[in-house]
Amino acid sequence: MNFPMEYSGAISGILLGLIFGYVLENAGFGSGCKLTAQLRLQDWAVFKVMFTAILVAAGGLYALQAMGMVAMNNMFVPSVLLWGSSLGGVLIGAGMAIGGYCPGTSMVAFCSGKLDGLVFIIGLGAGTLLFNSVYASIKSWVWMQVGPDSLTLPQLLHMPAWAVWSLLFAVLVLVGYLTRGNKRNKSSSESPASGMAPQHS
Repeated sequence: MNFPMEYSGAISGILLGLIFGYVLENAGFGSGCKLTAQLRLQDWAVFKVMFTAILVAAGGLYALQAMGMVAMNNMFVPSVLLWGSSLGGVLIGAGMAIGGYCPGTSMVAFCSGKLDGLVFIIGLGAGTLLFNSVYASIKSWVWMQVGPDSLTLPQLLHMPAWAVWSLLFAVLVLVGYLTRGNKRNKSSSESPASGMAPQHS
C-alpha cells in the first residue's frame, strides 16, 4: 500500500512535499535568518518544528507497523558510513551556517519569492555536479569505515521502540521548557514601546 491515500510514486512525493513546504513556510523557515538564529542558539523554532516532525513520523510508522500495515523487512535502513557522514555533515553544516538554508528551506524561500533561495538552489546544483565528478576518486575512502550496519535506533540501543520514542519526546519537552523564555524576550524586544527613546521633561 502506498501512502497517503494510496497515491503512488511521484504523485505521493509531490503531495507530501507541498504539505511539508507549507508547514515550513508557516513556521517562518522561508527566511535564512531563522536557521542562522538556531545555530547561534537564539531561536529554537527550527529544532522544535523538525524534532516534532521526526516524532510524528516515527510515531506514525510504529503505529502502522503495530497494525500490520507496514512490514519492517520492506523498509530500507542504510548503514552508517562514518567518514562519509562526517564529511557530509561538516559541508552541509557549513553551507547552512553561511547561507542560512538547507535544501528544503531554500526551495521554500524560492517559492516565497526570495532571490537568495534561488541562489542557494543554484549552489546546491553546482555542488551536486561537483561531487558527482569527484565521487569515483573518493568512493573507496567514503565507504572505508562503516559504522552500525542497517540498525534502527531501538535496535542500536537495545530498547523497545516505544521507549526510544518516549525518550525523544522527553527531549523535545525539556528543550521547549528550557527555551520557553526566548519567545517572550524576542517579542518584548521587537515591540514598538521597547524601541522608543526615553522622554525627558
